[in-house]
Amino acid sequence: MPIRIHFGADDLARTQVASAPDPLWETLLSLHLLQEREGKTVFGRWRERTRSRLPVSVRNLLFPLAPPRGYSPDFLTPAESADGLEAGLEALLSTPRERLRTDMRRLAASRHVPVWARDVGPRGLERLADAVSSYHELALAPYQSQIRGHVEADRAERAQRVLNGGVQGLLDGLHPNLSWQPPVLELRGTRVNRDMCLHGRGLRLVPSFFCRRNPVTLRDPALQPVLVYPVQHQPGWADAHTEGRRQTESGQSPCAALLGRTRAAALEVVASGCTTSELARRLNVSPATATHHTAVLRDAGLITSHRAGGNVRHTLGTLGSALLQSAAPADEALPTA
Repeated sequence: MPIRIHFGADDLARTQVASAPDPLWETLLSLHLLQEREGKTVFGRWRERTRSRLPVSVRNLLFPLAPPRGYSPDFLTPAESADGLEAGLEALLSTPRERLRTDMRRLAASRHVPVWARDVGPRGLERLADAVSSYHELALAPYQSQIRGHVEADRAERAQRVLNGGVQGLLDGLHPNLSWQPPVLELRGTRVNRDMCLHGRGLRLVPSFFCRRNPVTLRDPALQPVLVYPVQHQPGWADAHTEGRRQTESGQSPCAALLGRTRAAALEVVASGCTTSELARRLNVSPATATHHTAVLRDAGLITSHRAGGNVRHTLGTLGSALLQSAAPADEALPTA
């Protein structure tokens, strides 16, 4: 069954791609994945590590509200989360009572809801916010570099699609189950059949690391329209995190290859995100030389690389960020191209 998203002229002008991962959407969608067994190749290692460390209190509070299939309450992913985790948690704590009741009734219509969740008051919201914060710190924060890198790679691809094909290029290429037939964007493969009218509000497109299957939207038509869609994943992303942590804990320097000025300058260029061709231009070297430098940086655990369309886009890893933050004295500063 499809969801049909209806655009007007104002909606096209106000449609945009989120500038960064949305922490509460990633939290909710990762909770879905944590309760599944599918997607083992991409998420198996992350799921295994997270489950082994998950507190019972977090499991009991969050799992009932975030079932792996079907409806999850809209108030768990407020629009304010676009401004970061703290802003999202503040908005969650401020959820109006009537909104809570409406969302919980929708959830109870399709599954059993624990007694504590049927009439959530201020104290209940505080417990939920604490559980979300604890879960985020455990399951998502250690992987922020990988999550951010994948989302930035997707944004780079969306930018190219807009430049080459305009709005049609952007909306047509988001996901195989999305088709753009102006003025309607149709999402197939859902469990509902409904129309979603934007009414001049535009559509916020949110690339998501933990969205695995179909794009998702909010249920309440009165809320700011959003469409969350999955990004492509780099195999072994969870292992890359583990390897970087292992090198740090063992005292082995992942920066052993960074002995030349050009490679150090390459790390600084990558800090703002770049493709291989952009890096070659900034360093005034050949594309082959730039590829060699990024391979060394990547093998040292300092950067991550993701294919975005016809380009490979590079972003800093956790160790690379730490290296640049511990800046050298001014008279030894790394050169820029």
